[in-house]
Amino acid sequence: QVRLEESGGGSVQPGGSLTLACEIPSVPFPDYVMGWFRQTPGEEREGMACVSSIDGRTYYSDAVKGRFTISRNNDKKTAYLQMNSLNPHDSATYYCAAGLHAPQLPWLFCDIKRYAGTRYWGTGALVTVSS
Repeated sequence: QVRLEESGGGSVQPGGSLTLACEIPSVPFPDYVMGWFRQTPGEEREGMACVSSIDGRTYYSDAVKGRFTISRNNDKKTAYLQMNSLNPHDSATYYCAAGLHAPQLPWLFCDIKRYAGTRYWGTGALVTVSS
């Protein structure tokens, strides 16, 4: 069973920063492409940032490029999302995801519709940006 353990999230003022972490202790973590997705009520879940399994290539959506940074520590079996310059539009539930299909194509993993493999999901972390 693939269980993703998320941590981080919370409330922050506009312009502030938060870091999310996602650990998968029970799998060969380096084999998995990892990503962070977010969803607001009534909207489709969308991929924000994804990182390939081995060489750490990254993909970012236009909405977060230049502000968010995804990284991974294969020894700790953990992926991170550093979020800077947060604004109210970033308020959402953030989900960590992992996949084995096409692990070197982070852009594909972030594409909520085109990715053909199975995504394993975390339970979500609520991020609220308000003054």
